[in-house]
Amino acid sequence: MKWLEHIGQQASRLASLELFRFIGPGFFVTVGFIDPGNWVTNVAAGAQFGYALLWVVTLSTIILIIIQHNAAHLGIVTGLCLSEAASKFFRPWLRFIMLGSAMAACISTALAELLGAAIGLTMLTGLPLPFGALLSALFSAWMLFSKNYQRLEKWIMGFISLIGLSFIFELCLADISWNNVVTGWVTPTVPHGALPVIMGVLGAVVMPHNIFLHSEVIQSRQWHQQGDDIIRKQLKFEFFDTLFSMGVGWAINSAMIIMAAAVFFSHGITVTELPQVMTTLQPIFGRLAAVVFALGLLFAGLASSVTAAMAGGSVFAGIYREPFDMADPHSRTGLAMTLGGALLAILLLGDPFKGILWSQIALSLQLPLTIVPLIMLTSSREVMGEYANTRYGAAVLWIVGLVVIALNVALLADMAGFPLI
Repeated sequence: MKWLEHIGQQASRLASLELFRFIGPGFFVTVGFIDPGNWVTNVAAGAQFGYALLWVVTLSTIILIIIQHNAAHLGIVTGLCLSEAASKFFRPWLRFIMLGSAMAACISTALAELLGAAIGLTMLTGLPLPFGALLSALFSAWMLFSKNYQRLEKWIMGFISLIGLSFIFELCLADISWNNVVTGWVTPTVPHGALPVIMGVLGAVVMPHNIFLHSEVIQSRQWHQQGDDIIRKQLKFEFFDTLFSMGVGWAINSAMIIMAAAVFFSHGITVTELPQVMTTLQPIFGRLAAVVFALGLLFAGLASSVTAAMAGGSVFAGIYREPFDMADPHSRTGLAMTLGGALLAILLLGDPFKGILWSQIALSLQLPLTIVPLIMLTSSREVMGEYANTRYGAAVLWIVGLVVIALNVALLADMAGFPLI
């Protein structure tokens, strides 16, 4: 019987090794929703409303898993990223609206990423904000010109690990009400004046550029050319990759709100800029805690600026029905538009903290223009063949899409002075 046990152990080991061949794209995308935009919206949520808005992270992450899983399926089955598929199957007016707004979303995302990295550099070194943003943009371009997804994935996973460790360190120092944390995770409440922050958190977690990026990273591996067996296997492993990596993102986003609630809300401190977080942490927990926060912000900004630039290149190349490739002029143009547009916007910003917060709200407003076309594509047998969404799967996706649309309508009504919530 020992030989059977040995065979079972070997089979289990081989299955584990095989699983790791398929892990990576989810983590590559995860860094996009633990970016400086998330830091701002989560710090605002925790500092203003304590633990009350933790449920938004839970809801957003559930929506994120469903949507990102669907975007990955498109890339696996068709070998096309979302931008390429939209250009191939949609009428010109629809793809113009979808992809034009997606490019604007990539620029808005890159603004938050570069600004966050620049703020982190300013905290640590005193560099002027525009110079820090320029250095961050150059770092992103250099990383992408390496033309190696696997190398980028390792860098990104390293950055995520460092960001996660920084927040574990911060949480160990804070006095946290874990009963209120658990209640906040599962109890939806909308305090007065919280809707813009709620939508900022939603837009910072379920990010349009990440939906495009996930399909791009997946399709780059061209699994659709290896036959149905590989496609089915990858569809199974991809869900684990997405679920696990997005779960890590949920934990880090939750930690940001928990830290802000424990440090700022409990002390009645209003946060209006990220450097204020560092100066507040230092007298309470010591200089090391403040430096760790600044380093985490820097790593988040650098890593996510890479993914934002790549997403911009992917969207623009897809308009010409081409995959992302730094050797291709369309991909380079999209990258330049994303980073250049973000740098220009940073120079014009008067209030960096509010600029990042409103950039995330803008992402939330663009979400329906990405989610609805994605559902249309993945529910089409012309596009997906036998792998098209089932009726049940399509129903779940449409419910998610309608929830996002309803929240955006509520935000617009609130901004117009006619609150619905």
